[in-house]
Amino acid sequence: VDKPQSSQGDDNLQAMLVGAMMRKIKSRNWKKQRYFKLEDDFMTIWYQSKKAGNVRSTFSVNDVEAVREGHQSEVLLSIADEFPPDRCFTLVFRGRRGNLDLVAESAEEAQSWIWGMRKLIENVENMGEREKLDQWIGEWFKKADKNNDGRMNFKEVQDLLKMMNVDMNEHHAHHLFTMADKSQSGTLENDEFVLFYKMLTQREDVLKVFQEYSVDGQKLSQSNLEDFLREEQLEGDDIQLHAKQLIECYEPSDKAKRMNAMTFDGFLMYLGSAEGSIFNPQQRGIFQDMTQPLCHYFISSSHNTYLMEDQLRGQSSVEGYIRALNRGCRCVEVDCWDGANGEPIVYHGHTFTSKILFKDVVSAVGNYAFKVSQYPVILSIENHCSVEQQRVMAHHLNHILGDRLLKTILDGKAPIRLPSPEDLKGKILVKAKKDGGLEQSLSGMVEDSLNGEVSDDDEAAEIDEDHPHHESIHCRLKSKQRLSKELSDCVVYCKSVHFTSFKHSRIHSKFYEVASFTESKARKHLRDAGAEFVHHNSRQLSRVYPSGFRTDSSNFNPQEMWNAGCQIVALNFQTAGEGMDVNDGLFSQNGCCGYVLKPSFMREADVRFDPEMPQKRDHYHPVVLTVQVISGQQLPKVNIKEDSIVDPLVRVEVHGVPMDQAKQETRYIENNGFNPMWYDTLHFTIHTPELAMVRFVVEDYDKTSKNDFVGQYTLPLSCMQQGYRHIHLLSKDGTSIPPSSLFVYLRIKHLE
Repeated sequence: VDKPQSSQGDDNLQAMLVGAMMRKIKSRNWKKQRYFKLEDDFMTIWYQSKKAGNVRSTFSVNDVEAVREGHQSEVLLSIADEFPPDRCFTLVFRGRRGNLDLVAESAEEAQSWIWGMRKLIENVENMGEREKLDQWIGEWFKKADKNNDGRMNFKEVQDLLKMMNVDMNEHHAHHLFTMADKSQSGTLENDEFVLFYKMLTQREDVLKVFQEYSVDGQKLSQSNLEDFLREEQLEGDDIQLHAKQLIECYEPSDKAKRMNAMTFDGFLMYLGSAEGSIFNPQQRGIFQDMTQPLCHYFISSSHNTYLMEDQLRGQSSVEGYIRALNRGCRCVEVDCWDGANGEPIVYHGHTFTSKILFKDVVSAVGNYAFKVSQYPVILSIENHCSVEQQRVMAHHLNHILGDRLLKTILDGKAPIRLPSPEDLKGKILVKAKKDGGLEQSLSGMVEDSLNGEVSDDDEAAEIDEDHPHHESIHCRLKSKQRLSKELSDCVVYCKSVHFTSFKHSRIHSKFYEVASFTESKARKHLRDAGAEFVHHNSRQLSRVYPSGFRTDSSNFNPQEMWNAGCQIVALNFQTAGEGMDVNDGLFSQNGCCGYVLKPSFMREADVRFDPEMPQKRDHYHPVVLTVQVISGQQLPKVNIKEDSIVDPLVRVEVHGVPMDQAKQETRYIENNGFNPMWYDTLHFTIHTPELAMVRFVVEDYDKTSKNDFVGQYTLPLSCMQQGYRHIHLLSKDGTSIPPSSLFVYLRIKHLE
């Protein structure tokens, strides 16, 4: 497989090819020398310890998300006194894998690796579909070529098929092997292996579709392609131009291009690309109106952001904030307690989780708030500090964030509604208790009152409510604390208040007041007064957070809270699973900016919408979603056992209002994770399409125990393209697993 052209003349990469001895740091006491080197494929880094005979480890450039320079991780900060920042750097991996902290022998060497790695990451990001595939094939080749002689004998090919999840009888595999072995050497070299792989991955399912529209079975003329786009993909806008662009972009054969035609290869490239995927590319970037009040948006929100694992004895870490913000999260939680030496600390109170400094959290938020989105970040402060340490908190907020911290109302006039994400670009808002309201701050009426209260810890209070006779360790929290004026002054548009009732809120509450609900309280309000909850959320913000009983940091499904129009639905970002999949799915639209505009019937005060009775609303237009699950491609191997092959099935789930919640499955296919074919059709009636999310889950069927998770993809129904589409699957922690995909046919029809 060829090297990327742009990599060859680069001095940094040349230095990486030679390799370097660096220190791998895990803690103040764990610092070990390792030899690091870039392999000739410009895609793999390997490292091993000085001791001969030690196993060498490798990782792919694909797995690295970013390179941080200097002391930019907790581990490197802890050894800052030993090694200067210009020799230190951190490799940050995708998903939930831990960072790799390194110290080079010299500043020059560190620079070579920092800029070299960045260059390699950029190369990967700029790769076309075909290069990605070739590179993926190359990685498999390396895994299978056990004796490293650059060629593969039949035995190695058979082992590779097992690794790739292919159950193929020996006769068929040998036949393909012989056809690919053009040089008749009894082994496959690079190009021959690529040919073998392409014969192996023949797409009969796509060929069928191609041949329906091709006159001669060899190519699609431009007008054949236009027919396909019109009739199957249901495209309406300038189809002629689009067909021309697709040929220009995806057709590999110049000869076909000159004839304005598309070969099967080009057709396959188009269907495998972003345009041929299930997600409508026009809704990838920011396409929504961002000038409405904050309460008209769903806001990507994190709970216990400082935790990296569970909430009884987990690691607290500034890394939790960086990861959440880099995933587009716009509301993070900070649990503050009095710390030593007058410095407030952040941790999960009264538990064995480790502690971090409040000022370090504020610095991390300042550094990472606007890397992936310009829209405002809300710091949800859970305050258990004494007045003295609250003053220190206010000092850090002001000093570290400077003019990014919103301290005053935007235009100096008494506002009547919340400002918009657009108005608040680049601003950090504090959500906490406040003395008095906006009105008094305008007239300068607030005195340093003695009756300001700090929140009782929401979760502790909830556990107490659920166990009225239980002598809780949290009882001492019940005493009210005073609030420092300095911290109170940091709160402008997000004043935390206790919720009494919807009736009370209608009469008394202000638009800048935010009530927090545990998931169980929110569910109760939803059942008892769904329409009132939706109405309440059309004029002010609500936050919902997981129950205190979820000590394993598990998540609820955010969908049921979005059904009531709740904006700040806080999830444990550190915990993979259905809840985070649905959250990632909703926020994957609109530029992943962390804000998604609510449907109009949830924003207008005079429209009544009850999620329990969706058919009662004006403009009720139910739809039927039909999904034909055609095939799967190269599903990842989940079971580590050498000879086990996946028995895949696909479950399609609809998450929406209660009437729309539904799940249906295809049958399972025995022993084929490589190219299973289902051709199974599933139908769903959806009453509130504007709120519906669709989740595709692939599982490995097991008749004796719970099915294993293989991959998933979740998106809003409103972002779904119709027709023949590929779904590019994601792993458990939301990262991509190319080239695993599903091929489906989709139709959304209005029920008259």
